[in-house]
Amino acid sequence: MPLHLSFHGAAECVTGSCMRLRGEGFDVLIDCGMFQGPKTLKALNYGPFPFDASEIDAVLLTHAHIDHSGLLPKLWKAGFRGRIFATAPARDLCRVMLADAGDIQEHEVRQLNRRNQQRGLDVVEPIYTTRDAAQTMELFQRVKLEELVEIAPGLQARWWNAGHMLGAASIEVLAAEDGDPVRLLFSGDLGPADEDYLAAPKGPAGVDHLILESTYGDRLRPTLTTSERRRRLAEELTAAHAAGGPLLVPVFAVGRAQEVLLDILAVMADGQAPAGEVFLDSPLAIEATDVFLQRGWNGDAAENPYLPLRHAERLRFLLRPDESDRLEKLRDWHIVLAGSGMCDAGRIRRHLKRLLWRRQTTVLLTGYHAKGTLGRLLQEGRSEVRIQGDAVRVNARIRALDGYSGHADAEGLTAWAAARRPVAGQVFLNHGEPEALAGLKARLGAAGFVPDRITIPVVDQTFALTRETVAELSPGSARIAPGRAAEWDWHNARAAFLVKLNETLQAAPSDAAREALLQDLQGRLGT
Repeated sequence: MPLHLSFHGAAECVTGSCMRLRGEGFDVLIDCGMFQGPKTLKALNYGPFPFDASEIDAVLLTHAHIDHSGLLPKLWKAGFRGRIFATAPARDLCRVMLADAGDIQEHEVRQLNRRNQQRGLDVVEPIYTTRDAAQTMELFQRVKLEELVEIAPGLQARWWNAGHMLGAASIEVLAAEDGDPVRLLFSGDLGPADEDYLAAPKGPAGVDHLILESTYGDRLRPTLTTSERRRRLAEELTAAHAAGGPLLVPVFAVGRAQEVLLDILAVMADGQAPAGEVFLDSPLAIEATDVFLQRGWNGDAAENPYLPLRHAERLRFLLRPDESDRLEKLRDWHIVLAGSGMCDAGRIRRHLKRLLWRRQTTVLLTGYHAKGTLGRLLQEGRSEVRIQGDAVRVNARIRALDGYSGHADAEGLTAWAAARRPVAGQVFLNHGEPEALAGLKARLGAAGFVPDRITIPVVDQTFALTRETVAELSPGSARIAPGRAAEWDWHNARAAFLVKLNETLQAAPSDAAREALLQDLQGRLGT
């Protein structure tokens, strides 16, 4: 049978990475990630997989971030009992990240079910539990970079350093298909070539098909030296201190938290920024830091750059909820780093809810924020947002620092793809929003790739592959319509409407005008 490649996530969006590769004797997934962003997209996490989990032979994992690994326990729960191949750091990070995700699921579902019971609605089940996550970890099998691994009959794979985060890899797959194997390369998430803390991304040259991430496919970022990045960070800290503080930094718990902490401690030690206590308010980030201390060796630099985090004088780790609660009593200058990085979950939401209305507060954004997330709304300059159902005025200073991305920019992606040539067949662009996908496609065309051989898949689309040809198969029933994966949904529209309604009511000249507006709206609703 010809190879079949399906894109079940991270198609026209940046989350939910999951690709399925089927051939004679094998049926495997590359990643099995959780969707994030608009509620319509996140709802896919609760629905059934578009395949029978018990028929999957193996999962080839690019890295531990939840949008790539987060549905592995759900896969186990649905009947998967194959092996999960991953690098040792990715495995160790998944151990803490999946357990944390299961704990969050259980906690959020308990809260939701209390509200549902009050409203007379049905109770719901968590996507998975901490027990499911623990069972899933028993399926992991460690791989070494650049060593060929037998995955299943007719299928081999090799992991290459991707430079995106600790343990992240691109995966080269050799699939038997009537003679010479078909060679596919899944980029995973690629880091910049000049990253301080991680080795530069690598990969083989000469592949048949290339599956390339596109997160920043339409963006160029200035290349900052370590000293320049830290100088800009010091300026942000100094300005936040002058505003009266505190400084809130939403961070991804794995990778970004550790890198930002290292730089904050460095600029304080050098006297470039006002000294103060720094709180890491994320149990996941704290556990992940232990993994970085154990496995953070950088071969290019011949050192573990994370070691300064072991006994940092000003750094405080907050594991328990009551320790986090005590931050509300602080009045002196301090910095709080908390997850999640896109402000969609975790302790950062509670801190934002209590501090966004204060003009003395500064929020420093250091990463990517998908459409429909709270982080994107703050990034876009919204004057009011909704957090846990409540309207919150945004009076805080919202700042962004672009020097910490774990993703290569448009030039970096193009250069990495060019180094993989010749590509005999197709380039598939995934893991990007529509503007980024279109921008990277144009750049690749300008770099010499044949435009007709660059494809942008949609969710649940399947292709039949040979070494040099690609044929789209008749589409089945897609779980989300083409073009909708990265768009705002009605939940976002409702939140924006409520914010606008409140602003309009407050600005009305009198109570009579407010009553007239509400009566008009009720009339339009037929009530």
